[in-house]
Amino acid sequence: MLLCVTRGECTQLIDFKSVKCKPGSMLALRPGQAHRFGDEQDWDGWIVLFRPEFILTPQPALDAADTRLEGLTRGLPDQRALHEHEQRIVTDAIAQMKEDSHIAAPAAAVNALLRQQLYALLLRLSIVHDGRDSELDVTSNSAERFRAFQQLLEINFAKWHQVAYYTSRLGCSGKSLTRAAVQLAGVTAKAVIALRINLEAKRLLAHSTMSITLIGERLGFEDPTNFVKFFRRETACTPGEFRRRQREVGAVAPL
Repeated sequence: MLLCVTRGECTQLIDFKSVKCKPGSMLALRPGQAHRFGDEQDWDGWIVLFRPEFILTPQPALDAADTRLEGLTRGLPDQRALHEHEQRIVTDAIAQMKEDSHIAAPAAAVNALLRQQLYALLLRLSIVHDGRDSELDVTSNSAERFRAFQQLLEINFAKWHQVAYYTSRLGCSGKSLTRAAVQLAGVTAKAVIALRINLEAKRLLAHSTMSITLIGERLGFEDPTNFVKFFRRETACTPGEFRRRQREVGAVAPL
């Protein structure tokens, strides 16, 4: 889901964190993330909601630009503040998509048009993001290493809890991986792994009715006690307490 705020200020809750938004705020939310609208009413913007398979159809003419969904959205941050001219281009593109969705034409033709427009929009946002990253004082090797680490982590966080598993696959030392993590994320590689495991635990506690023991097993903890200790250390409450609090504040919708 893409959400672009055009008027007013609001708070969006993304993966249990409050994100303050104002005109120009662009949010990119992925499948599995938890999202809840805040209580503010005096704001407006655009939402583009689409299923992954909508743009996973092979596009040979665009392969060079890595236009698959994972290629286009992998590096986008959850939040980006667009400059005024960027916001105008993005909102105009979304408005055009809305208008074109009502064209009197065969559904296949309209879907093909919208698919290409969505590709172009995601590619533009990726270019904007890459351009901002190039301004950061981070070596390309560190950035590339951290991105590779994130990709590997996303697949294996439930079974690989130790930094050594990742360094062996990436062919680098623990020191170099931690240096890259600190430069890009502000925390050590070990902390990045713990944060990802903890985030998934929160999502499962809020989204599902799975037992705490089963959630712990799914995240690679053979002993439920170890999972509870880990969660309490990372979140300052037990899994049961976290689940109760989420139910008290209302449902958090998974994308």
